[in-house]
Amino acid sequence: MYFAALLARTEDGWEASDTELDDVETLTDLADLAREAAVDDDTVVALIEQEGTWFGVVRVDGEDDPRIFISNAAAAARSSYGAMLTDELLGRDEPVADDLDSLDLDGTEDGEPESAGEEAEETDPAGADDPVVPHGPLGDPGLLADLGVGRSALLALDTDALSEIADALGCTDVLEAVR
Repeated sequence: MYFAALLARTEDGWEASDTELDDVETLTDLADLAREAAVDDDTVVALIEQEGTWFGVVRVDGEDDPRIFISNAAAAARSSYGAMLTDELLGRDEPVADDLDSLDLDGTEDGEPESAGEEAEETDPAGADDPVVPHGPLGDPGLLADLGVGRSALLALDTDALSEIADALGCTDVLEAVR
């Protein structure tokens, strides 16, 4: 189960809104949603969490490209929204295919491993065992440094990370109101 919220910075502090991710399929969709919540093109922080397994932070400043941080890329890659962020950070154009009817580049059909060790890789459509997905943080750990959450503090967060981020931003009550 996911929890997602948008925190929009205003002159009077932060405003939070519970975010439905049902229509979000790409980072561009998420960035557009964040920009819609922005006040005067100010900073919007999207917080996404999956049951304490991983959390992600996406920062959108006006029309600048979004900045992303994921606490555990390997865990995130096994979920739809986490995979969307992980793929973006790793520069993957398209998510790992889960269509088992296609042919591999070597001409064998998916599901027909050349050796016993390859079967697990080919049957994991989420790419969780993909060697390029790190088992740990991925992205820009400094994306909230100017807002009070330094690089080392963000990297050290584990359980209840979103509450700790909200506390550092000074908007704990605002975030808890949408939880």
